[in-house]
Amino acid sequence: MQEKENILKILEGTKTSIQKGDVVTIKNLSNQTTNTAALTHDPDNIAIAVIVYTISKLFERQDYQKLPGWQEFYNTIFKCIDNSIISIKNNDDAQIKTNLDCLRTSLVKVSGNLKKHIQDVFRKASINKASKIYEHGISMEKTAKLLGITMFELASYSGQREQVSETPIIKGVDVKSRINLAMEMFK
Repeated sequence: MQEKENILKILEGTKTSIQKGDVVTIKNLSNQTTNTAALTHDPDNIAIAVIVYTISKLFERQDYQKLPGWQEFYNTIFKCIDNSIISIKNNDDAQIKTNLDCLRTSLVKVSGNLKKHIQDVFRKASINKASKIYEHGISMEKTAKLLGITMFELASYSGQREQVSETPIIKGVDVKSRINLAMEMFK
């Protein structure tokens, strides 16, 4: 595992933010991890980025907290985060992996409607984080593989985001001019 200090900082911040109900900070922590993951390609940082983002989305939707199984899910997440923090502080690599796996699996082990919602949020979080990592210059194929999604999912999501975040410079060039520029490049 690379960047243990970063993961420790993110997990400690996530724990504190969960206790305070501070979803915005949890999202910010996830974004910090995404930046580190894009630089290091560390699967553990990538997993933490997705997990923390998923947690932020789940806690943001307060109606989920009324579904059966929420309290058990909450307790499991909190316990896994606590155990992960302890493992990192003790430099116990085997236990760190076990606790990170606990975090991943706790997101899909619940039952009923809550399970469907959590799985949907987890999948969307994976695609969202893949898009952010891809924006950092990692190839689409590698990013999709690192996050366990298809290149089609990543390309589709990234394409939507690019349309939304188009800069005025790009908007100022009409389609005909773009085609002419592309044709010039291949002459």
